[in-house]
Amino acid sequence: GGGRRARSLVVRAAKGKKEESTYSKTVNLPSTGFGMRANSRVKEPELQKFWQDKQIYQNLYQEAKGESFTLHDGPPYANGDLHIGHALNKILKDFINRYQMLQGRKVKFVPGWDCHGLPIELKVLQSMTQDQRKALTPIKLRQKAAKFATKTVDSQRDQFKRYGIWADWDTPYMTLQPEYEAAQIGVFGSMYLRGHIYRGRKPVHWSPSSRTALAEAELEYPEGHTSRSVYVALPIQEAAQGMPDNLKAIASSTSLAIWTTTPWTLPANAAVAVNERLTYTVAELGHSEPKEGEKKYLVVAKDLLGSLEKTLGVTLTPVGDVTGEALQGTTYKHPLCSRVSPVVVGGDYITTESGTGLVHTAPGHGQEDYQTGLKHNLPMLSPVDDAGLFTEEAGEGLEGLSVLGEGNTTVIAQLAAAGALLLESPYPHKYPYDWRTKEPTIFRATAQWFASVEGFREEALQAIKEVEWIPAVGERRITAMTDGRSDWCISRQRTWGVPIPVFYDTTSGEPLMDEDTINHVKDIVAVKGTDAWTYMSVEDLLPEKYKHLADSLRKGTDTMDVWFDSGSSWASVVEQREGLSLPADLYLEGSDQHRGWFQSSLLTSVASRGKAPFKTVLTHGFVLDERGYKMSKSLGNVVNPLLVIDGGKDQKKDPPYGADVLRLWVASVDYTNDVLIGEKIVKQMFDVYRKVRGTVRYLLGNISDFDPSTQAVPYNDLPVVDKYALQRLSEVVNESQAAYESFQFQRVFQGINTFNTTFLSSFYLDMAKDRLYIRAKDDFARRSCQTVLHHTLQSLMSIMAPILPHLAEDAFQSQAPASQGSLQSVFQAGWAAPQDEWASLSQQDSNLWETILQVREKVNKAMENARTDKVFGAGLEAKVWIYTEDTSLSERLSQMTASSEQSVDELRYVMLVSQVVVASSAADVAEACGTYVSSEQVAGDEGPTIVVGISAAEGKKCERCWNYSVSMGESAEHPGLCERCSPVVLSIPTPVPAA
Repeated sequence: GGGRRARSLVVRAAKGKKEESTYSKTVNLPSTGFGMRANSRVKEPELQKFWQDKQIYQNLYQEAKGESFTLHDGPPYANGDLHIGHALNKILKDFINRYQMLQGRKVKFVPGWDCHGLPIELKVLQSMTQDQRKALTPIKLRQKAAKFATKTVDSQRDQFKRYGIWADWDTPYMTLQPEYEAAQIGVFGSMYLRGHIYRGRKPVHWSPSSRTALAEAELEYPEGHTSRSVYVALPIQEAAQGMPDNLKAIASSTSLAIWTTTPWTLPANAAVAVNERLTYTVAELGHSEPKEGEKKYLVVAKDLLGSLEKTLGVTLTPVGDVTGEALQGTTYKHPLCSRVSPVVVGGDYITTESGTGLVHTAPGHGQEDYQTGLKHNLPMLSPVDDAGLFTEEAGEGLEGLSVLGEGNTTVIAQLAAAGALLLESPYPHKYPYDWRTKEPTIFRATAQWFASVEGFREEALQAIKEVEWIPAVGERRITAMTDGRSDWCISRQRTWGVPIPVFYDTTSGEPLMDEDTINHVKDIVAVKGTDAWTYMSVEDLLPEKYKHLADSLRKGTDTMDVWFDSGSSWASVVEQREGLSLPADLYLEGSDQHRGWFQSSLLTSVASRGKAPFKTVLTHGFVLDERGYKMSKSLGNVVNPLLVIDGGKDQKKDPPYGADVLRLWVASVDYTNDVLIGEKIVKQMFDVYRKVRGTVRYLLGNISDFDPSTQAVPYNDLPVVDKYALQRLSEVVNESQAAYESFQFQRVFQGINTFNTTFLSSFYLDMAKDRLYIRAKDDFARRSCQTVLHHTLQSLMSIMAPILPHLAEDAFQSQAPASQGSLQSVFQAGWAAPQDEWASLSQQDSNLWETILQVREKVNKAMENARTDKVFGAGLEAKVWIYTEDTSLSERLSQMTASSEQSVDELRYVMLVSQVVVASSAADVAEACGTYVSSEQVAGDEGPTIVVGISAAEGKKCERCWNYSVSMGESAEHPGLCERCSPVVLSIPTPVPAA
């Protein structure tokens, strides 16, 4: 309630002629050009232009005396507009960089963009007609893709700038720059020469829709995928020697039962794998309608007998058991062709959790199958082409059919026709999709280039331990992913990317690549870019010593995985750019990058340099809508950052809140988890922003006539309430610094917000109005208050600057010249550290003021009741009575009721009433105040009980300060003024006419 009571003076004095008294011109009203409305659509771009014109960011770097600080930017993809996730990411980085600048460190932030890869290639192809595509050469496609990426970078850069992000915008890094590509080839070469890169034919995730291999990070596993699973009987050709005789005798009537969710891989079947430690059962198959010539017995895992009876709808009567080990060496005939294949021992991946306990093994179509195939020297069949269609090798009736569609259906039909199909049933499960085309992928053996993670896994795991991961769960995530990671397929069958610099013998297909060829290509690329690989001849791309082989060689056409592109940025950017230092101090991206950029950067760096490229890795969550849903166009819940900042066409519906309000939202959330945003949340942020802005305006308005160099009051001379205010300020600054240092921006936000609302607005600034407006301009009480306001403004600007740079800069430039000095920007002022003496207030005084604030709350509550009953209007019409049994507290409070000329700590000013009495008994309070009495404990259960009462103030109302005084009329010239106001008015050179 205090805030409303205290408005009496200023607002009434300022509101206009209607209430203007003779004395309103003698009041020191606030004066500032700093508006209550931010007008951010106009003002923010003006301030950004000021920073640019004056080269503030660049000059801070040049003039900084501290150590360098490198936050290395993870490159967003140069495709489409920025979304709210981009805003969260770059704004967090900007908080950190600006804070480090305020601390005097040399900060150079080089923004980056990921410019190669399939999405850009597809965008280019989609923009062309069928005929244009036919006429497209690889070099033309690359040129169009580069143009598209560069145009997107320009658009995204403008959007980032509007968020108020400081960076080397004129010299960003782009993965298509020749110097970047050359350094990337250098990383590839270093890994190859250390033996960490090899060529092999292995099953990889293959996207028929994109016609390229994919890395794990390019896959997603959407909900709702259902596969057609089949149970199949594979007829035994010959029983293994180790099988019991009774089972050998019926082998010709026995089949091996297998289960698979990918029937299309059965044409590539090369073995059936069993677990040597499991027990298997040969069971007689019985069902209602036996088919003629059907095999009578099935081999299944013993533990699955019961569940398989239910699933297949048959009876399975056990005839005898056999171990997995004894089954090894049994052969069976493929139901769709004449191939005979063996039963082999697989690994621990064969369990009794699902299926039959016998696993269909196609080494060309699965990672575990491939490993089993290596162990037993199985043929690696993969009768599927780049488009995901069966080749001739798949068998009769299958060539040209899509394995994910008609091909799958045909295989199932052929199995049924051969009498091998036991059951087909739908099976919902997680299945890998291409993250770009949103189409399902397949596992397919092709010749690819791989980074052998096995070769440096232990080094990578050790490097992870030496990095600080925030939040700590990040370490567990990346450790598990690195520990379980198979070899990384780094080749892609696309045009738009960095080529793998290899030559192949045109006859044997043998690759030629060594230190000389790699360095020669690297030097060419550094000057001409990777287009040179496309348009230059083999001879020109070869070093001198190999030029004679040019006619028998061809260039490789594979490009590198884009994760290898961005994962090399530590070498292409941090290691090469002046002002950046490796390892970088910080990498900061979304939590999905543990399997993306963090990991590809870690692996390339460890494999080629033996260490991690970062000291600290910080991750943030994803942005969801207000209800916690993922944003999507179909749900209509997408929050566009530029719409929040500059508003929409209908500014009533979509008002322009400004970049600072968006930045305040970023500071308000716990970004280590997923965060929410929506209309209501943005409005709440705007309310907080307005409160902060209102406080800044108050501070600026009331120190416009104050010169801190000549008029500041020394700390030791300050009244206790002012020392208490500085102690509280010092705590907030120190807490904010600790929060910035540990990247806890939410704590900074909460700290400013709490200090502003619960201490400044509702107490200190409220009680300060009386002495600021009523005392003479140069009065000690006024100057001591202005000293505190000056320090408060400097500290608040400093704390706010990283989060609300436009507001802080606007405030800094709205200061009186005496406060601003020769500095141009709030960022040149540096971090406003509190003075040591501000923390020197005695514990006793500090505790007293804590108690007074609580007593003030009780007074406000009692006053509200009296105001509701219309006993009083303004607080100055009241007299407050206080009683406490605590004699020591009673004594301190009594001392604060004595009036003196310099008095600032007087209780009546603290309570914003005309008089305060510290009573000698609770009965005195009850007698004086009647029903307006309350009795409550302060400072928790242990604290003293305080009795508070309200009665009418004595005396008459002063026409200038509106306080009630019993000494009214003592001044002959100004009988309508109190004893405090008449000397002030008499001292003003321009006389005020006597009443």
